[in-house]
Amino acid sequence: MTTYLVVGLGNIGAEYASTRHNMGFMVLDAWAQASNVLFKTDRYGDVAEVSFKGRWFVLLKPSTYMNLSGNAVRYWIQKLHLPLENLVVISDDINLPFGTLRMRANGSSGGHNGLEHIAQMLESEQWARVRVGIGNQFSRGGQIDYVLGDLSEEEKAAVPALAARIIQGIKELSTIGVQRAMNTVNAKPKVEKEPQNEGKSEKNSPAGA
Repeated sequence: MTTYLVVGLGNIGAEYASTRHNMGFMVLDAWAQASNVLFKTDRYGDVAEVSFKGRWFVLLKPSTYMNLSGNAVRYWIQKLHLPLENLVVISDDINLPFGTLRMRANGSSGGHNGLEHIAQMLESEQWARVRVGIGNQFSRGGQIDYVLGDLSEEEKAAVPALAARIIQGIKELSTIGVQRAMNTVNAKPKVEKEPQNEGKSEKNSPAGA
């Protein structure tokens, strides 16, 4: 059975549970709940396991601070003896509008300290990632407070549908490949509202953004 490590980035602790920086945790929580499995505390994080069509997914929520996420990822990649093409990392992204999703087969950190540390620890950027847009509605110097701030009620209501798309996309990544899976994740939802006159169309800190 082919195994994949799916890492959701976030910060541990109830005070961070509904913050923008914890989008990765939220997606994995939704996956575990839908699969009726529970997370168990293990080395460097909380872990749950789910299967799909002969694929085995190890879901990891690192217990390190955000900007030390690479420690957990490197440990679990080595423990599971996985090639980097079997790694998927889910993170928040202030460079994308809220609700916009971007799956990529590889890429740079885009200024995200969690992704940057993973790249450093793995000495590679050749692993898949899913970026979840959280927007950038903050004033100069307000980034840390913004990413560590709670989602609005409207944003919280949108999370289940976003998580479902990501989960489906990662399942497809494991069966038909990342390029085709990107079509599922990156496409704009068909339910988006449109105008009526148009037709179709800091070191060791939780704030490592």
